[in-house]
Amino acid sequence: MNASTINEIFRRFQQQNPKPTTELVYNSPFELLIAVILSAQATDVSVNKATAKLYPIANTPQKILALGLDGLKSYIKTIGLYNSKAANIMTTCQILIDKHQGQVPHQREDLEALAGVGRKTANVVLNTAFGEPTIAVDTHIFRVANRLGLATSKTVDGVEKQLLTNVPNQYKLDAHHWLILHGRYVCTARKPQCERCLLADLCPSKT
Repeated sequence: MNASTINEIFRRFQQQNPKPTTELVYNSPFELLIAVILSAQATDVSVNKATAKLYPIANTPQKILALGLDGLKSYIKTIGLYNSKAANIMTTCQILIDKHQGQVPHQREDLEALAGVGRKTANVVLNTAFGEPTIAVDTHIFRVANRLGLATSKTVDGVEKQLLTNVPNQYKLDAHHWLILHGRYVCTARKPQCERCLLADLCPSKT
């Protein structure tokens, strides 16, 4: 896909949604970090329902550790894989206290050293909490990027690298949110809604 078409794709995204953001509800980098850990293989809606009850009680590493493992599980048991996620969150909270004064670090390597945090989660935190132009590639973004021709890779890392190369700099900060929302609500997995897609005339995969 040529540069002018790519630029037009993101110009339209920006025109439609000038200030996109995550659908996870959070009020601090720590709340975002925990929400993203919980969101793996779960919907943002289910995470928000759980954190709406958890965060008024415990929204710092110290307070979550004070809940204890079973106490934390009682708040997140409606979320898939909650046992392993609870264990990871407890470990992460201890690491944050021991190594980062209870604060979420800004560096990728420090984020990826936390339990339950991989490259995708680190990218979300860096982008959404700290305003870095990273692109976290999930299943929606992987699908949309390949369908649009913004990337042509069979791996998540490959798609991320191609997006970081191909997306114009002025759009990189918001590209993650535009692409994930487009994949979630328009360019869906089983039945893409091409008839109402603002990019249909530019898309090589239009059905």
